[in-house]
Amino acid sequence: MPETALLLTPMHYLYLIGVIVILTVMILRKDTPAVCIGFLFLLGFVGLGTITGGIQVIFKSILYAATQFMEIIATIALVTALSKCLSDLGSDYLLMTPMRKVMKSPSVTWWLLGLTMLLFSFFLWPSPSVALVGAIMLPFAVRTGLSPLMAAMAMNLFGHGIALSYDLVIQGAPAISASAAGVTTSQVLHQGGPIFWTMGAVTVISAFLLNYRSISGSVPVTIAHREVSESSLIKNKKAAFILAVLTPVAFLADIFFMVFFQLNGGEATSLVSGTAVLLMCIGAILGFKKKSLEKVTDYVTDGFLFAIRIFAPVIIIGAFFFLGGEGIGQIMGTDFSGGIMNDWALWLAGHAPLTKHMAAFFQMIVGGLTGLDGSGFSGLPLTGALAHTFGAATGASVPVLAALGQITAIFVGGGTIVPWGLIPVAAICNVSPLDLARKNLLPVFIGFGAAFLVACFII
Repeated sequence: MPETALLLTPMHYLYLIGVIVILTVMILRKDTPAVCIGFLFLLGFVGLGTITGGIQVIFKSILYAATQFMEIIATIALVTALSKCLSDLGSDYLLMTPMRKVMKSPSVTWWLLGLTMLLFSFFLWPSPSVALVGAIMLPFAVRTGLSPLMAAMAMNLFGHGIALSYDLVIQGAPAISASAAGVTTSQVLHQGGPIFWTMGAVTVISAFLLNYRSISGSVPVTIAHREVSESSLIKNKKAAFILAVLTPVAFLADIFFMVFFQLNGGEATSLVSGTAVLLMCIGAILGFKKKSLEKVTDYVTDGFLFAIRIFAPVIIIGAFFFLGGEGIGQIMGTDFSGGIMNDWALWLAGHAPLTKHMAAFFQMIVGGLTGLDGSGFSGLPLTGALAHTFGAATGASVPVLAALGQITAIFVGGGTIVPWGLIPVAAICNVSPLDLARKNLLPVFIGFGAAFLVACFII
């Protein structure tokens, strides 16, 4: 809005209506990009006063959002390319099979399965890690007596819960939250760290204790998975072995460099991405020799297709919510600054008894509602923008509020609560997504309660 005016204008009310409509559509489990595009046009038309202005705002907003997300889109694409290379060579099999030697009991197996999923999800993201961990480790886990449902819970809570919500290495989720909130990614990760770890620890411990009898049961369970021979998975043993050794060594070296040189945010992300690209190229050369040039192209193409498929709707949704923040100046011109949501924050501060603790509670509620679409990521532009709004209105820590919204949005929508977000894990483990959602519900809500209490102390 014009900097000299703090009065609410039709654009403010139109934007607020847009937020409410988008939330309603999410709750109804419908896709929201079309709604966002419609409101982008209306906001541009009302703000600039011309139909052509409204049409231009649609494109400019989407382009602005795409530039904000491009770093993480590229990171996910390149890490996915490495994952595909590992799978083609059979290096993933070699990385997983040593785990079976320590799977001595269902309880130990449950924790080992979850922690393995956590580790791989930090570096490869949960989506490719589900197939990787499930295909290789699940038959060994079931053989110890762990039921497929309990195995699915472990993989789900550690991967799509803890790893995806915190996203410490790839930093996709915190990058989106930070961009919308007007803070840095490292601020969200560091200031929100106690909340992320509290949520994760309380959730998985609650899940284990509440289901201890089911987990520790020793009755063998048949499952629609069959072990495949090593020779059918590993075509080039030498190349697969070298890449299987080199991959963890390289990523451990990255962690050392991050700590020693104090790299974080974009610097840490670029280190991980660059390492993934080099490992993928090395794997292609070792495994395919003369065909390595074509394989690298295939891997990169597959990686970017995967990343764009995930982020295409997020970019459209982000375009709407970036328009409510500082991005409005770059999208609609210098006559607009401060952001629509910021103006609502000033109004809210003067008209509503909003405290820091109430802001934290509202942030979690909104995050959970946005997660009902089964994505988790689509609501992060909104929760990030609201974190900035509530922070300005109450003086609460914006990174902490952003972390709270991120946690609830991803734990609900990223694949631990809503059944339509649980399908990948449920399919790998051959269990009902409804049954898995019911098992996850109580532990996750206990985790939400603990995360809120911690936030109240550090906010």
